Amino acid sequence: MGHIAKKLLSGAALLVVVAPAARAADLPVRKAVPIEYVRVCSASGAGFFYIPGTDTCLRVSGRARFEAGTIPVQNRNNSSGDLSQYRGLMRMNFDARTQTGYGTLRAFLRVEAASRTGVFMTSGTQQRIANAFPAVGQDQLGRVQNFIIAEKAFVQFAGLTAGRASSFFDFYAHDYELIASTAGSDLASTNLLAYTHKFGEGWSATLSMEDPNFRKNPFYASSFGAPATGPGQSGVNNVFNTAPSPVILGTNADGTANTVVFLDTVQRSRMPDFVGSLRYDAPWGAMQLSAAVKDVNIGGFIANSAVSTLTPVPGAAAGPVTPGTAAALLAARGLGSGAQTEYGWAVQGGLKLNMPWIAPGDGLYLQGAYGEGALLYTGFSIFTGSYASQLGPVQGAPFVHALADAVVNPLTGRIALSQSFTATASYLHYWSPEWRSAFFGSYGEVSFPRGTRDAFSLVNGIVGASAPPPGAAFAVSPILRDNYQIIAGTSLIWSPVKDLDIGIEGTYIGTGPLSGRIADQTRPVTVGGLPAYTEKRYDTTQIRMRVQRDF
Repeated sequence: MGHIAKKLLSGAALLVVVAPAARAADLPVRKAVPIEYVRVCSASGAGFFYIPGTDTCLRVSGRARFEAGTIPVQNRNNSSGDLSQYRGLMRMNFDARTQTGYGTLRAFLRVEAASRTGVFMTSGTQQRIANAFPAVGQDQLGRVQNFIIAEKAFVQFAGLTAGRASSFFDFYAHDYELIASTAGSDLASTNLLAYTHKFGEGWSATLSMEDPNFRKNPFYASSFGAPATGPGQSGVNNVFNTAPSPVILGTNADGTANTVVFLDTVQRSRMPDFVGSLRYDAPWGAMQLSAAVKDVNIGGFIANSAVSTLTPVPGAAAGPVTPGTAAALLAARGLGSGAQTEYGWAVQGGLKLNMPWIAPGDGLYLQGAYGEGALLYTGFSIFTGSYASQLGPVQGAPFVHALADAVVNPLTGRIALSQSFTATASYLHYWSPEWRSAFFGSYGEVSFPRGTRDAFSLVNGIVGASAPPPGAAFAVSPILRDNYQIIAGTSLIWSPVKDLDIGIEGTYIGTGPLSGRIADQTRPVTVGGLPAYTEKRYDTTQIRMRVQRDF
């Protein structure tokens, strides 16, 4: 009996276990969600992978960089005296590509952020163009600067490029340099809409509409505020709203000015820059011919700015010229309101030669550019700085050099375009797979129409020129001096492992007037009313080292 009871209990226990399992077998089975693993997208190149759930390939890359350097400064006056420079920089790239029936649809994004300090590492150029912001502490203003910018953000599709990208005018763009010192166009970021057509074997042609605000170097314009030149001048010398440039409407018997009106020379954004390029790429290298056209414009005369220095009645003070009189005098010159537009232009040719027969990776760039009213296309001011009409070549330099796109001739009231040209050569040589050096140099000049500078001396009491020509003081004035700049340098870079660079670069910079001498502003000593110290050329050097990792 006990044996039978044990069997019955075992059977009941088995039913308790099996019955739920049998009922569960009758229910639908929920399958596990399949896991989609990241797949390599070899068709788009190394490093690309498919974004899960899409047919878009993505490559993520980046950069970390440290730099430190020095540039000597002999002058410790006028807030000068800084020697050192530092920068820490990060970059992130996102390259998304999708294959379509029209070809590859691409979106490229690049974000850069940096903290940089010291002379010539902080950048007045980038601050003037809203790409950077300064510290405001007493010991940090002008020495500490940060930025975070959308360096690239463009779409490419069926030959179209639209967004923020490098200018299609550029070619060499400092490819081999650390500091990017040599003269030559290098606009890494601008807003553009372009179409590129490929034809033949290696040939391509591009037409591009580009944002004009990144290629405007301002007019030379002397703001004024001299006493006793008449009422109605309030705010006229504010160079951010109006950059006044004088036009002589009347003269005294000795030829000096007695009636002057001031034109507003702040350039407005009226039309895009038009850029065209023809390029050829081959195993031996590449070559490119570029051209650009841009407008150079000024507004009308500034209200209430016309003044007369002539005393019509003995003992009476000089006063303003009525708007009607000023308009009539302008009309007599054929100027109407004074608003004008001229068209600047530039051309550039570049050649790149690959030289593996010397060493694998060796290459040579040759480039030259000429322009009128287009200083930022020839790239003459790339080292000194841009978006200013006059700058010192380095901190504490004894003189400034003129960098204006144009000037209003104070005798005729007409726009006079500057002329500039640059020539650059750069050679990269691999001593071994781990060691390489670049050797580079450039020469550039900027000049202004003959007679324009002399014309400014006629308004010396208002705009600060030294004396009427051929006065000795005016001869050494920096006003609109034709000038040149020489850049030469070399580097040594060690790459012990892939994507790691440790290097150092040194450059020489020489700047001076094309003729004559300039008063030394760091030693303002006069003898008989004339400067005691003058300069023919200013020479300086810069050294910078870098540690950089790309991934």
